Amino acid sequence: MKVPLSWLKDFVDIDVPLEDFVDRMTMSGSKVEAVEQLGGEINNVVVGRIIERHKHPNADRLQVCQVDIGGSTVQIVTAADNIETGDYIPVALHGADLVGGVKIKRGKLRGEVSEGMMCSGKELGLTEEDYPGAETHGILILDKPYELGADIKKVLGLEETVVDFEITPNRPDCLSIMGIGREAAATFKKPFNALDPIVKEGPEMVEAAASITVECPQLCPRYATRIITNVKIGPSPKWMRDRLKAAGIRPINNVVDITNYVMLECGQPMHAFDLNSLKQRRIVVRTAHDGELFETLDGVQRRLDGDMLVITDGMNPVAVAGVMGGANSEISDDTHTVLLESANFNKVSVRNTSRKLGLRTEASSRFEKGLDPELVALALDRAAELFNMLGAGTPMQGVIDVYSIKPEQRVIQTDVESINALLGTTISADEMRAMLLPLAFEVECHDSRMSVKVPSFRQDVVEMADLAEEVARFYGYDRIKPTLMKSGISVGRRNIRQQLMEYIKDVLTACGLYEVNTYSFTGYRQLKQAGIKMDESFKPVTIKNALGEDQSLMRPTLIPSMLEVLARNINRGVDSFGVFEAAPVFLANELPPITLPQQPMRLAVGLYGNVDFFTLKGIIEAVLEALAIKGIYFSPTQRDGFHPGRTAEVAFDTTVVGVMGEVHPDVLDSFDVEKRIYIAELDLDMLLDNGTLDRTYVALPKFPAVQRDIAIMVPKHVLARDIENVIKKSGGKLIEDVKLFDVYEGSQIPEGYKSVAYSIVYRASDRTLTDQEVDKLQERIIRALGEQVGAQLRG
Repeated sequence: MKVPLSWLKDFVDIDVPLEDFVDRMTMSGSKVEAVEQLGGEINNVVVGRIIERHKHPNADRLQVCQVDIGGSTVQIVTAADNIETGDYIPVALHGADLVGGVKIKRGKLRGEVSEGMMCSGKELGLTEEDYPGAETHGILILDKPYELGADIKKVLGLEETVVDFEITPNRPDCLSIMGIGREAAATFKKPFNALDPIVKEGPEMVEAAASITVECPQLCPRYATRIITNVKIGPSPKWMRDRLKAAGIRPINNVVDITNYVMLECGQPMHAFDLNSLKQRRIVVRTAHDGELFETLDGVQRRLDGDMLVITDGMNPVAVAGVMGGANSEISDDTHTVLLESANFNKVSVRNTSRKLGLRTEASSRFEKGLDPELVALALDRAAELFNMLGAGTPMQGVIDVYSIKPEQRVIQTDVESINALLGTTISADEMRAMLLPLAFEVECHDSRMSVKVPSFRQDVVEMADLAEEVARFYGYDRIKPTLMKSGISVGRRNIRQQLMEYIKDVLTACGLYEVNTYSFTGYRQLKQAGIKMDESFKPVTIKNALGEDQSLMRPTLIPSMLEVLARNINRGVDSFGVFEAAPVFLANELPPITLPQQPMRLAVGLYGNVDFFTLKGIIEAVLEALAIKGIYFSPTQRDGFHPGRTAEVAFDTTVVGVMGEVHPDVLDSFDVEKRIYIAELDLDMLLDNGTLDRTYVALPKFPAVQRDIAIMVPKHVLARDIENVIKKSGGKLIEDVKLFDVYEGSQIPEGYKSVAYSIVYRASDRTLTDQEVDKLQERIIRALGEQVGAQLRG
């Protein structure tokens, strides 16, 4: 909102330096975005009068002029051909600055001294809208005698300071000079000069000239009009043009300028219709017909629908309510009678209409934020007063005002203690009342209780917290001392599951993996691409308002997302890469879903490059060891999307809790990658439920260990896990460790067998073991291996 300070001073007497004004307005909640000094580039340009001129002795196209600048005369050489003796003109003296960084210096032209320069409108940054004749070829001729030597910026209205305020959407009352004036008056504790228009009406009665019907009071709670007769179309006076342009509005003619001036001053958009263009000389406010065509003032034919509110003349639309008027009723040079519209429209309706039409105007931007219906009458009277002041027309007697729905005044009951408790202050009731009264709140205090009537233009104030904000911003946020919250709640900390989750991430990161977060959405194409079969057991959680086919399901597994991440990095030339993701999957309980789906947590690990199956297995074992989870084993299996013979299921006791292995070549082809990819997906809830960060201290052993190696032949189908279980069970508590260190299949081993070698470490906690004890245990283990897994001792 651009606010010229000279205009603002109509409402409040501002007598502080500009810097102080900007700082204090910002601190009280009216944030200043920028300050612009109109004419700031112009310096040392004054009013002069040509008192003598003659032809240059050495140049046919130049003239030598004597110019009176008040108290002295300067000689100026010019090539302008539109000047006469006696003209008042702008004179740039030696050392003057002009628009565009031009600097004027004393010099000689063809031997004649020139002590400055006469200025054109362009050199002063003026247009025809700013000053008549500003775009005429040659020197700018001032329209009347001005004080000689006077600063041209003051004469031409170029001394204006414009302050640009950032207005938040909840404060449409501040989208006006009057609204900012009220804020400034409260900020600087100055009287607020409210508008009190005085209208000089003609003898004719408005009711006899037109009528208003509102068919949709919910969309148009109030519609009022005045009629102006004997309208004389012409340019607005300079002071009005200057103010409009400084505020960012292009002057057009006196009628249109009056409506724009009132909108900027009061915050109430208005529209002027040529009454004679209204076929039935009446206004009917209704919704548009579907497909109804209407040409707006910008010359565009627009198609309306039944949700849009229009202003009609009883037959055809003449305006889109709150957005833009129509070409069929615009003001022209032939207009003699004007119907002024001042109305209050439903903000949601205006916003939807503006969005559908792709048409946003100064009016719609205000209406869509919600305006005070009480502004309607004030704006009409102010506009009528301006018609009187400008001699642009005569208002008829009376106002037609259809006020269908009048909002009730909002009253907030609160107390001083609640406001102080919220702000952390000790402000008294009288101080609060003194802060609220200049803002037009009506405040009644009874001891510590407060009853506050909210003015109609403050639609953003609905509860105690809003009142507290008003108190805080005028008390001064900088005066409120920062304090710690008082609470009996202890300092927050992670629970055990969160701690375990962080520990898992630390371990995986230490293994060289990066954490990723992918979308929870997937689609049938991605699942099929990952080799996942969608049979009868597949119960997808579908999304009704999906973004697209590839985001139509809530993912039942993390594997497709993990494959996409790895494939993308392979295709971008990353040679070796490993990632993990911890996130929920979504499993429907029934189809169609009636209850909320299950959302178990999963941990996915994926890697490729200089790795193999056992690299992935080692990472999983590192996580299990870090969480102190025992009883996990790996068994060969076959799964959709995984390579047969290079896949294992991960089980905890007798429950399968995950799968790991190499991705099937067909799946790799579907992702257009050639590198082998290894992926695991585990039940994260199982890890968190069974993991622990507790550690039991075990003292260093006092007695030496005894190590024995054993090499046996077993059938190929026997798993190393089964052999280790037999060894540990047979050896009992004296076995400290069992490690597989060799596997051999070759010509020296019978067909269908393999040779495996283990290192077994024995130790007792209370004594040194003898060879006889260890030999006896070794024999027991060999016997048990032969009986339980068909093992034969190798020589």
